[in-house]
Amino acid sequence: MAFIELNNVFLDLPIFEVHGRSLKRQVMRLGRSNALAEGNDGVIIVRALNDVSVRFESGDRIGLIGHNGAGKSTLLRTLAGIYAPTQGTISREGKIVPLLDISLGMDDNSTGIQNIRLRGLLLGMDDAEIRDKTAEIAEFCELGDYLDLPIRTYSSGMRVRLAFAVSTAVEAEILLLDEVMGVGDASFMHKAQQRLQDLHSRAEIVVLAMHSNAEIRRVCNKVLWMDN
Repeated sequence: MAFIELNNVFLDLPIFEVHGRSLKRQVMRLGRSNALAEGNDGVIIVRALNDVSVRFESGDRIGLIGHNGAGKSTLLRTLAGIYAPTQGTISREGKIVPLLDISLGMDDNSTGIQNIRLRGLLLGMDDAEIRDKTAEIAEFCELGDYLDLPIRTYSSGMRVRLAFAVSTAVEAEILLLDEVMGVGDASFMHKAQQRLQDLHSRAEIVVLAMHSNAEIRRVCNKVLWMDN
């Protein structure tokens, strides 16, 4: 049974090559001085997560809500294991797939077909799974013969279509999503929305961050409000 549990998790991020005093003044003007500290070596430290304790279990569909800079994306990266907590512990059970940057790992000089494999490997698929899903991915993204060309020749919309098609072909027990992306014209958007719903339904746990209250209400059965 999949779960993620955070116990008293703190995350401090160092900000290098920035003059501490000028940064402090700038952030204090924004009313955010409580998030900053200065380490012994003079490096500015931003407290990105402050004493977070929460447990997500099978069946949970959690929406992360809060203003920009509240820590939603940082929490997703911590859940994924990209960031290690400064203090506290994280326990996980189940295959976690973070869809935080759907174009991560794609190579401009490789073809669309080659990038299906590159992106698939990065998402934790093995060669057999990638081979089994390549035809379905190619059909969904509707790029046809362009899949034999380097993706540096693609428009931005074509690149996003390919990245979205590969990313949503993955099988995840715990799915982490950072905003839902636009992927083309109205007809393709409808296909993409249905594909995303299918991906949600296959996962035991879904955690997503977005600014659309309507989407949060439609998809989620719980929310986590992040502030300061």
